[in-house]
Amino acid sequence: MKNNTYINRRQFMKLAAAVSAGLILPRHAFSTSTQIQKAIPSSGEMLPVIGMGTSRTFDAEGDSELLSRLLKVTQTFFDMGGGMIDSSPMYGSAQQVIGQLLPKVQGKKNLFAATKVWIDGKEEGIEQMEKARQLWGVKQFDLMQIHNLVDWETQLETLKQMKADGKIRYIGITTSHGRFHSELETLLPKHDFDFLQLSYNIANRDVESPLLSIAQDKGIAVIVNRPYKRGDLFSHVNGKPLPTWAQEFNCSSWGQFFLKYVVSHPAVTCAIPATSKVKHMKDNMQAGRGLLPTAKQRVQMLKYFESL
Repeated sequence: MKNNTYINRRQFMKLAAAVSAGLILPRHAFSTSTQIQKAIPSSGEMLPVIGMGTSRTFDAEGDSELLSRLLKVTQTFFDMGGGMIDSSPMYGSAQQVIGQLLPKVQGKKNLFAATKVWIDGKEEGIEQMEKARQLWGVKQFDLMQIHNLVDWETQLETLKQMKADGKIRYIGITTSHGRFHSELETLLPKHDFDFLQLSYNIANRDVESPLLSIAQDKGIAVIVNRPYKRGDLFSHVNGKPLPTWAQEFNCSSWGQFFLKYVVSHPAVTCAIPATSKVKHMKDNMQAGRGLLPTAKQRVQMLKYFESL
């Protein structure tokens, strides 16, 4: 993936230590139109803080109307500087749909292709990952993740060899279930993962300690799924006013409020909201521009949300 950073080389060198740890860039480095990026700690490669998930939304094989909408969603994602698309064999026809849509996207595509292996057995895992590569139509995946820790010890050995052979660029592990958190607390310090994917949002902050702390200390990039708590956050704020002070960090909607809260955590590298609507994609991507809230403002955001 080629990255469009919005800071010059001298600025980057000054900020390298903070960026490589996944920290938020200083506020003076941004204008309101600047795309916010963070570094993958293991390499320093920059990623836009807003990616695109495909769970549920891209399971659309055979639905011509939905496929047409998803093409517009994907086009908007790349037009607005999107990078990471995340999928899984768990998501029905999502990987096949991605492979159908990518060649139809016009213009520049800074694709960071991320998917998962979700099966028991070494040979079965290799076969599943090769099928995924063919479905996507890519030469290699940027990131391959072990989905929900399924046969993780076996799959990790395979992924290490694939990375050494240049077949993938990064190795990750994921969970969307709290029951795996204690196991992750044990295994993350012992193994060299480039990425950790988990659920995190303003109403569900259980992973802040210790998982996000472990990731930050170990130099593991963090991808956040379910940043809207599968839409529940919008029900919580329905009919409630967005605070005027949200404008201080270039926030003009509740969706941006929720995403900016997530990606402003210093351990978080990228969030991957999923949508099948262009207007929601535009709003998601706008959350990755301008300023992020400071630590003080994050406290203010949480207090306001909990008061509603």
